Amino acid sequence: MPLDRLLRHMIAWQSADGLPMPDRELTIEQARERYRANAVRPHRDKDGSASAVSSTDQLIDGQDGATFRVRVYTPESAEDRVITFLHGGGWVLGDLDSHDWVCRTLAASLGAVVVATDYRLAPEHPYPTPLRDAIAAARWTARSFPGRTHVIAGDSAGASLSLGVVIEAPDIRFAAQLLIYPPVDPSLIIASAGEHAKGYLLSVEDMAWNYEQYLPDPQRRADPAVDLLKADFRGLPPTVIATAEYDPLRDEGAELAAKMSAAGVSVRHVPGDGLVHGYFLMQGIVPAAAACAQRVIQELDMLLRQESGAGSGDKSQ
Repeated sequence: MPLDRLLRHMIAWQSADGLPMPDRELTIEQARERYRANAVRPHRDKDGSASAVSSTDQLIDGQDGATFRVRVYTPESAEDRVITFLHGGGWVLGDLDSHDWVCRTLAASLGAVVVATDYRLAPEHPYPTPLRDAIAAARWTARSFPGRTHVIAGDSAGASLSLGVVIEAPDIRFAAQLLIYPPVDPSLIIASAGEHAKGYLLSVEDMAWNYEQYLPDPQRRADPAVDLLKADFRGLPPTVIATAEYDPLRDEGAELAAKMSAAGVSVRHVPGDGLVHGYFLMQGIVPAAAACAQRVIQELDMLLRQESGAGSGDKSQ
């Protein structure tokens, strides 16, 4: 599909006076502030359901004794579901506020309690600290909401962390995972060879900088929780993978879906036709982004209902 009209105009407008300065040319705090300002925008809430989701913040313990925040979202109408959510931002940017509306939308649309995780960020806290915080948060969720159908979810870097949690912490039982435009190839070979390596808000150069902050030791890029395309996918929970057509990470996301499916994992792949990386954060200004995000959420809902029905059938036998 052609690039969405609003996105095309947005990119053209940003380029009118020269391309915006990339994150790698800003201070870390400047990059974080710009990301936060771009992400925290007014959102339309047609039925008021997302606005009605309540939230509370609290501190939990990390694996090294340090503490970090989680934000627990509770919808007015809840099913027996809970989601551990890990935000995107290249392991360097993003926080609870940048993804607040995404989490409210997930909670309202799925009738699920959502535990958003403010894991510690690189470069101050490089790998494996963000992954360890993500594992600690998922374990906290499992302990705090026992008996609920537990989903792990994330967008971009958060999707990479989500899959890393599933691989590194098999003691946590997940009913499903939601991976939204996940980066899974730290070599960036696939992204560099793709059709949309630059010019569509996220570039391969941006991803290279993000990996440098997250993985200052190049040898750690071969770890199974980082080089995720080479991971063992056997026995992983059913998965929804969302990609974006005009995203340098599109092809590695599609490759991940194919490899997981070949390993016997039930996979639902939702391609974001005409969209760019980060579209889950654009739901308030790009109708096509909102529509596709809802399709992704609906796929997860159908997957969970299917798995619940299969589980009920197994019990009756």
